[in-house]
Amino acid sequence: MKIYVAHSKRLKNYKENLYIPIRNSRLNDIHEIKLPHEFSEEPYSSKEFIKTCDLLIAEITETGTGLGIEIGWADAMEKPIIYTYRKGIKISESVKSMEGYFLEYNNSDELITGLESRILDIKYK
Repeated sequence: MKIYVAHSKRLKNYKENLYIPIRNSRLNDIHEIKLPHEFSEEPYSSKEFIKTCDLLIAEITETGTGLGIEIGWADAMEKPIIYTYRKGIKISESVKSMEGYFLEYNNSDELITGLESRILDIKYK
């Protein structure tokens, strides 16, 4: 699958807590994964990539306007969305009303295990 990982740039330590665990997991071996700020902090034009992707992973622990726009694009394009967030984070009612899969996690291991499971659910739906 072709996967885009969306997140707020305000997400603390996103490279260490999100990018590195994904790159070091089996997910990276099986899927084509786009991590928008892996090599640059510059703004990334994601709309064209989202058009071609099979799945959006939205890390919603921290909110942001750009993240909301990317989620909106994916939803309008009828792309499946997995919403991930750290345990204890209160997510908004508007996000809860969105269609998709929700994954609460405590640590990177739980995040990766949960993503593997949800992606299989989507792939074989």
